[in-house]
Amino acid sequence: MQSVSKIIADIAAGRDTPAGTIARSRAAIGKRDNEIHAFEAVAPGGTGTASEGPLVGIAVGVKDIFDTYDMPTRYGSPIYDGFRPRADAPIVAMARARGAYVIGKTVTTELAFLDPAKTVNPHDPAHTPGGSSSGSAAAVAAGMIPAAIGTQTGGSVIRPAAFCGVAGYKPSFRLFPTGGMKTFAWTLDTAGFFAASVADVALFAALLGGRDLGADPVTSPPRIGLYRSEIDNEASAEMRDAVTRAAAIAERAGATVVEVCEPEQIRRGRDVHAVVQGYEAAISLAHELAFHSDELSGVLRETLEEGRSIPPNAYDEARRAARHARKTATGLFDEVDILLAPSAPGAGPLRSLGTTGSALFNKVWTLTGNPCVNVPGLADSAGMPLGIQLIGRFGRDKQTLQAARWLEGEIAAGLRP
Repeated sequence: MQSVSKIIADIAAGRDTPAGTIARSRAAIGKRDNEIHAFEAVAPGGTGTASEGPLVGIAVGVKDIFDTYDMPTRYGSPIYDGFRPRADAPIVAMARARGAYVIGKTVTTELAFLDPAKTVNPHDPAHTPGGSSSGSAAAVAAGMIPAAIGTQTGGSVIRPAAFCGVAGYKPSFRLFPTGGMKTFAWTLDTAGFFAASVADVALFAALLGGRDLGADPVTSPPRIGLYRSEIDNEASAEMRDAVTRAAAIAERAGATVVEVCEPEQIRRGRDVHAVVQGYEAAISLAHELAFHSDELSGVLRETLEEGRSIPPNAYDEARRAARHARKTATGLFDEVDILLAPSAPGAGPLRSLGTTGSALFNKVWTLTGNPCVNVPGLADSAGMPLGIQLIGRFGRDKQTLQAARWLEGEIAAGLRP
């Protein structure tokens, strides 16, 4: 995989050039994407490369639900074939302003929902790369680009990052803009990022947003809460073992590890996520349902119809439950710095099952808005990646990324012969 940190360091030291790094990404896309299918569109050749900015020389893939002025935006749906926005989404404009090269639009599932898209998992094409940010995760994992932008409404950053074996970062809610993207659920949709390692994704997000987001290592091991909930049995035996191994590695390296039991308010938050998402999706995609119903997949059409039947008072009650979950989530960090949990129930399922995987271990943290990081490095007996999720206190993104970087390093050291 390509490293954001190395590219930036090499350019600063004169060992590489922005034009050279972009050319290599373009060549890698040409060589590999006919088998991975991570890109919906690629920027035309000859498009100028920025000569300055903190992200100069970094080729970025953008999930194809964000508007781009120079490439089509299809939103993963035939309804929008040939659609050409006249302006960039704010987060795309941010990337360009900071010198990044927007090299292409990465594949998304249909309107960022569940129906699997054409992208395959670079580790094994028989397995799903996850969704809905499938193309973003796979493009980084396949070494085509060093960084990519995605979104999460349920588990659409953390899950594909886990399945593809890359670092994925879902920031605290509204830390980065979601304007200029196809809205699915406005109180859940969150922009997120992919890169080869936690250090890379932290550096990319920091340079993109102009914030200190923990590219530097921690000075002391974190206090880790091993998160226990009623859904733990939904994880595979190998995933449960991976979480246990990660906790043991952390403890041996000096971290304090204690068990944290899930409060009832957060369990309730997980239960109402579907109500909030369904109600808001039915409003956000009302036009598509009214005028293009026959072009929607069955699973999306049924979800929108069900969402349309949710009464406002049920939605309001779900929002109250979400508010209680957010307040309770803050209290979880009174005695620990970070929570440790599975990123997904297991490795990426087989594509033949017609699924992008389950967001069961992600959606409540999207509802509460907490920052989350997928820490890569572990694998199952077949060699498929198993992601470990770290969850931080709302607004403590730097601390969350630093802890994730530390754990990633300790896992790598613990796996060495």
